[in-house]
Amino acid sequence: MEIINRNKCILNDTEDLEFLYSFKNYPVFMGCTSEEFSTDIFFDMDWYISKSSGLIQLKNLLPFDVLYPQTHGAGSIGKVWNQHHTSFANFLYEEKPKSVFEIGGSHGILNNKYSEFEIIPWIIVDANPNPIDNCNAFFIKDIFDDDFEYIGDYDVIVHSHLFEHLYDPQKFIEKISSMLCENKKMIFSIPNMDAMLNRKYSNCLNFEHTFFLSEPYVEFILSKYGFEIIRKQYFMEDHSIFYAVIKTESAHKKNIDSSLYLKNKAQYINYVNHYQKLVSKINSEIEYKDNVYLFGAHIFAQNLLSFGLNQSKIKFILDNDTDKHNKRLYGSNLFVKSPKILEDISNPVVILSAGVYNDEIKKDIIDNINSLTIFI
Repeated sequence: MEIINRNKCILNDTEDLEFLYSFKNYPVFMGCTSEEFSTDIFFDMDWYISKSSGLIQLKNLLPFDVLYPQTHGAGSIGKVWNQHHTSFANFLYEEKPKSVFEIGGSHGILNNKYSEFEIIPWIIVDANPNPIDNCNAFFIKDIFDDDFEYIGDYDVIVHSHLFEHLYDPQKFIEKISSMLCENKKMIFSIPNMDAMLNRKYSNCLNFEHTFFLSEPYVEFILSKYGFEIIRKQYFMEDHSIFYAVIKTESAHKKNIDSSLYLKNKAQYINYVNHYQKLVSKINSEIEYKDNVYLFGAHIFAQNLLSFGLNQSKIKFILDNDTDKHNKRLYGSNLFVKSPKILEDISNPVVILSAGVYNDEIKKDIIDNINSLTIFI
């Protein structure tokens, strides 16, 4: 396995990275598998921070074929994600595109949502397209990199929850800038990482989200490559941020605030301390309890386990994604079941630490499955 090492800050190329925290032997895939536990791959997840820019970033990067051996369903399941796609489609519609070039978006969900407003020419480039029914887009199976070329008409480039997955975000925006003429637009959605880290959400930074893409850094990169922000909109307080930007030679260049180093470092240390205390508390609470379950066959569960959650007390992982049922959570010996198995269990205990999705999950279980469920 060939590891990519980051020895410099990915924003300003300075060799001033300071160690923050290491998650030892962390599972490299945040999903489920039908393979034996012996096939799972683990790697240290080492986090550093640049003293000059304050950017938190992962030191060692995994090859994409190791990191994404299969889809893990993020972004396609649940009420909140459905609302996100609808809201982002509306945000895009308000910019009145004549034709769209979308990067990523393998399922074509955004195109499907946008088609409820109008049908316009829509191209999607994705390495592994898997379009849903009633998708009106034309797919190009390819990798969007420096060598990618497309000759065709479009006035807006779109991407959703892709930016934060990139290993070289500046090169990505530079490439898009080179594809857009003056006054053409880029419209995109990213996770609200500052709110997520502040609220201790474990899906903020991981092997897939390898740098802290908060608003100051987004806007620094945009301005560097000739983009001016037209509009910015928040989806929920702690989920996503929508940007509409325009390519212009008059874009005002932004600098990085030197105070971000202390702010971000404190936030990350608080995050680690929070989970160390939380897992210790949970272990004490479940020590003498039966019928204990853990919700979220994803990084939410992997994160708690990595901080020392007592795996032996947990019967099953619960998840609403039917594709994960009866599979094993990667990196653990725990198998996944539907929350519906709680129906006939007396006072089941569910460990729930799924960030912005907590309320949605809890309401569904209480209202539709078992009102006597105890949440920790």
